[in-house]
Amino acid sequence: MNRTDPSTNDRPVTRRALFAGVPALAFALAACSSSSSGGASSGATASATTASTATADGEAAAGSVAALAQAFYKTLSTDLQAKVLLDYTLASAKRWSNLPQALISGGGGGFGGGTPPSGAAGMQGGTPPTGGTGMEGAPSGGGTAPSAAAGGGGTGGGSSQSRVGIPVSDLSDAQLAALTTLLKAATGTKAGLGYDEIEQQFNADDYLNQNGGGDTYGRGNFYVAILGSPQDSGTWEFQFGGHHLAVANTYTDGKLAGATPSFRGVEPFTAFKLDGRTNQPLKAKYTAFAAMLAGLSKSQLATAKLADTYSDLVLGPGKDWAFPTTREGVKAGVLSAQQKKLVLAAIATYVDDLDTSDAKTILAKYQDELDETCLAYSGTTALTAENDYVRVDGPSVWIEFSMQHGIVLSGNHPHSVWRDRTTDYGGTKS
Repeated sequence: MNRTDPSTNDRPVTRRALFAGVPALAFALAACSSSSSGGASSGATASATTASTATADGEAAAGSVAALAQAFYKTLSTDLQAKVLLDYTLASAKRWSNLPQALISGGGGGFGGGTPPSGAAGMQGGTPPTGGTGMEGAPSGGGTAPSAAAGGGGTGGGSSQSRVGIPVSDLSDAQLAALTTLLKAATGTKAGLGYDEIEQQFNADDYLNQNGGGDTYGRGNFYVAILGSPQDSGTWEFQFGGHHLAVANTYTDGKLAGATPSFRGVEPFTAFKLDGRTNQPLKAKYTAFAAMLAGLSKSQLATAKLADTYSDLVLGPGKDWAFPTTREGVKAGVLSAQQKKLVLAAIATYVDDLDTSDAKTILAKYQDELDETCLAYSGTTALTAENDYVRVDGPSVWIEFSMQHGIVLSGNHPHSVWRDRTTDYGGTKS
């Protein structure tokens, strides 16, 4: 059943149109057992302990993400410039989470201090689901590898520190227009993916704000940061994120060096109406994974079935380079050509969260490695019940999709993460 929004006359006007309508400027089965290795207000943001040496005036190709980052930076006041442009460090790059900013900065609870709505499964930070970690994306404060089994297979909410950068609620319309152009260039414009998916995620957070979540939720609570000097030499990162979203594109010498970690999630998961459109932002990803599993035979599904129950993501926030040393499931190399197409289509729903050129390059690499890539799942293949879980684990690619209990609303919702064994954080490990 689809949810419908309340009357638009009851919507809060603050940042209601944020990012909306802003024009852009431009049959033998083989079990997988191969060994592998791999390693609010702006006052709530963290500030650097020393002044940043990063600049936003270096050489950058016209129309590039670096040039658009410079253009956005130049729209800001001196105060906002000092907060958005920081030196590139791995410590800052790792400060992303699936939680709302208020919950990782100590700024508030999941319902703006109010009472959870009827039918909710509990506040973030409230009663955990059976076998769960106790909090959706609870900050782990570290990067230790999680247990795979239920009760320990958790997410961690990334750093125990809040995001760096500035909230989009601090930006004027002109500044928002420049940020939107930058975000579209970095994430692509494919329908249902990339920026379009992100816009629907903004609507989902606004929906939570209006339906019991309070001020902790809403598109004004998403943060942007530029780590390092955006230019055609050196390494820098465009970082953008908030509740259920993390974009972390790292560029080295003018080229994309890594687009991961990349987090996508949404509540509500069922379709809802807001701002004149029907939204279901993770529909493409869900549909592709469900089709992939539906395409497997009974014997292939038996090989792909994981022994453990997974209550959340293994490599969620704060679980950097905690890749399992052994790949589990059914190897794509034993699948038919049509089954392989379904696997690649599922992978593409994450890779296509980038501009067309970069997506094509990355997907070609994953296709070359497809025969050594493993598919695995736990729970049911419907991917709608709590603890339903599926992963794709290759020599490079790692993608997880996990169904969670409701937080603000009743009904389950997904978390998902795309990582890369070689290019997470652009390959930076220290």
